[in-house]
Amino acid sequence: MPDSPLSDSPYEVLGVSADADAAALRLAYRRALRSAHPDTGGDPARFHAVQRAWTLIGTPEARAAFDRGSRGATPAPTREAWAPAAPRRPRDSRPLARSYGHPGGLTRELYLDRIREWSGRGVTVADPYDPALVRSAPRDIRHILADALAEEATARALSTLGIAYTVWHDVATDAAGPGLPPKLDHLVLGPTGLFAVQSEDWGGPVALKRGELVGEALGGERPFRALAARAKAIGRAARVKPTALVIVVPDDHAAESLQLGGSIRGAVVALVRSSRLASAVREGIPGSAHLGGTEVMEVRSRLQAVVRFA
Repeated sequence: MPDSPLSDSPYEVLGVSADADAAALRLAYRRALRSAHPDTGGDPARFHAVQRAWTLIGTPEARAAFDRGSRGATPAPTREAWAPAAPRRPRDSRPLARSYGHPGGLTRELYLDRIREWSGRGVTVADPYDPALVRSAPRDIRHILADALAEEATARALSTLGIAYTVWHDVATDAAGPGLPPKLDHLVLGPTGLFAVQSEDWGGPVALKRGELVGEALGGERPFRALAARAKAIGRAARVKPTALVIVVPDDHAAESLQLGGSIRGAVVALVRSSRLASAVREGIPGSAHLGGTEVMEVRSRLQAVVRFA
């Protein structure tokens, strides 16, 4: 199962409560396995999730270890998977992309505010990243943390593009989506274009249809429309236009590594798996315009003069 705050617990995957007895757990597993089996028309991803859930709680020993972790003794997933990571030195000496801003910083601040507010006034939250606390929080709060993690993962991928690229993170704008801060997650400039990038984890699969994302997990959101509004706010101030609008999601949330969806105001629309992002930017999104060396320097100067961080 993905290490995401939005991932279902093994009990949720099997459709039983956490206090179900061994017989009920076994029955739920058999039913879930039968309904998800690919040979009977089930979903292979769901089938794998059911098998994985059983390995975590299918035996008394495994279940006891998982339950201890879910209460925070030996967290599964670990607390460190969700807490801010300490700075790390690159493994090699290759030049990294020029990076500015604090990826995921504002989203983490929003998460901390919301989790403390939800816990209640006067209640001390000893560890806001404790897995038991995160799992018990409402979905909208877990979604905020999941997005912060996605933004940080994207920043790590973009840093590998090399010195020909400049990346700005958490760029302040005057446009925001429902419940979201007014900022653009990432703005990437290089010889293959100017990319407005949004990092997302909705906890479920999404797909492109007629230039917009669709999927049950979206809850009515129109992500590309919101991304286009943020990009327009930056572009208007700098007198530049993005060549591509990119939304990045976890690998298992997109059926293809790179999916195109037409264009908005001349910018190509693309849904990209996280593992494909760096190569997609380096190669250029199909259909988007590349920039010459002089043009890249001119656009960089304009952006540096107007970019402010959220």
